[in-house]
Amino acid sequence: MDLSIEKAVPLALRPRRRRLRLPLEAWAWIAPAILLLLLFFIYPFINTVQLSFENADSTRFVGLKNYQAIFTDPEMLSVLKNNLLWLVFGTLLTVGLGLVIAVLVDRVKVEGLVKSALFIPMAISMVSASIIWRLVYLYRPPDQAQIGLLNAILVLFKLPPQPWLVNTSVNTFALIAVYVWMWTGFCVVVFSAALKGIPDEIMEAARIDGANRWVLFWRVIVPMISPTIGVVTTTMIINILKTFDIVYVMTGGNYNTDVVAVEFYRQLFTFGDYGLASALAVLLTLAIIPVMYLNIRRIRLEEGGQA
Repeated sequence: MDLSIEKAVPLALRPRRRRLRLPLEAWAWIAPAILLLLLFFIYPFINTVQLSFENADSTRFVGLKNYQAIFTDPEMLSVLKNNLLWLVFGTLLTVGLGLVIAVLVDRVKVEGLVKSALFIPMAISMVSASIIWRLVYLYRPPDQAQIGLLNAILVLFKLPPQPWLVNTSVNTFALIAVYVWMWTGFCVVVFSAALKGIPDEIMEAARIDGANRWVLFWRVIVPMISPTIGVVTTTMIINILKTFDIVYVMTGGNYNTDVVAVEFYRQLFTFGDYGLASALAVLLTLAIIPVMYLNIRRIRLEEGGQA
């Protein structure tokens, strides 16, 4: 509409936008969900934020002291570094391996068998998987028989056994390997479903134009399934930020393997420091919320909705 015409129309004659008003019945249906949200999420979060500004026994206001401790204390910085290692290597390995394996087994005879084998770890709980891998990494002194699978293999090839869960240079990566073992199958299955959605005509046209497998992968496959890659990546990031079971069961956070979730548990239940534990919980929540938003937004875009 022309601006001059729009200005000439009296305000009283212009159409008014009606506000959407929910009927009473609709409020009655959504009220229980709202109450549960307030009771189990909003109120606890507000209470946790309040506790994060107080001292260990919640008797005195200390401002940002707990947050300052997280970013200045050497032990806390080590915890944040470990979480960063988990985020980088855990995400890259699960998403990267999942994508590569899905492409390699796509439309081959053993595709179903490979996907089933890789997906089996998903049926195991985190605690059970941690116990299994703790036995795999089990270490005994060199003069004793090695009953841990990995060290038994090393001894078989005349190599010295390694204390995988104690050696601070490798133990965090040994724990990340357990997560990768569990979640790579999930990534493979999701990526495999996305690959089935790529039209054969596009792949054939690219091959006719002279594209080799490398070009097909980077110029055709990756762009076509990029929304799925985004969803899987953000899902892995959320899972890794919440990592607790693997670290707690296998090392208890000792030997420089501590992560934020385990440190939160220790500060709360071992040391009784409600202030520092609450500050860790708030930071963890604030780190997860934007990733969850991006994940939901990408899912809506992939489904054709508006984000």
